[in-house]
Amino acid sequence: MEMSVPSTATQAGLPVGKLAAWLDWVQMLTGAALVLFMWCHLMLVSSVLISPKVMNALAWFFEVTFMAQVGGPLIFLAFLVHFVLAARKIPFTTREQRVMLANARRMRHPDTWLWIVQATTAMGILIMGGIHLWVVLTNLPITAEKSAARIQTGFWFVFYLFLLPMVELHVGVGFYRILVKWGFLDRPGRFSLKKKENVMTMLFIGIGLLTLLRYYFLPLK
Repeated sequence: MEMSVPSTATQAGLPVGKLAAWLDWVQMLTGAALVLFMWCHLMLVSSVLISPKVMNALAWFFEVTFMAQVGGPLIFLAFLVHFVLAARKIPFTTREQRVMLANARRMRHPDTWLWIVQATTAMGILIMGGIHLWVVLTNLPITAEKSAARIQTGFWFVFYLFLLPMVELHVGVGFYRILVKWGFLDRPGRFSLKKKENVMTMLFIGIGLLTLLRYYFLPLK
């Protein structure tokens, strides 16, 4: 005999009003800022594919302009604010998660599954992303040689193999959902954007994997 799962909301309804609207707005802005940051971050770290000197030059620019010293903590703050605001809608208890999955299976709505992917990857990014930020910001300046030495220990190579796809999936889905939720994209344009976003996400993951391999095999002095 199968146990039925109630098809109810996974959480108590959020309060409706100006405060909730402002919190949603801040969540969107911090999310958009983090999406842009991750794309820029990928450009920085993957510049090692051109040459370690190119990456060191870019990192040096961020150092002398204090963008790393100031921007790093600001990104970490945006990271925490975004998670706290998004957590208002994430089911944390086992019962809520069972209801969420049951509703997703029943509705068979692709965008609902995208939200589940985003909520799931958020948990891993919160822990692993926080560790990554702490390790990098407590060991400035950033250089290709330092990054390579860390990755070549083995542990960090595996660490980033898990973190990379989680981040790119979360960013890709988040970018799509921002456009849909805030009216930047109409219904007919969703399918086309999904295809482009899937290609872009796979491209970013591919670039990230090549970058990891470049660091792993980079000769150290």
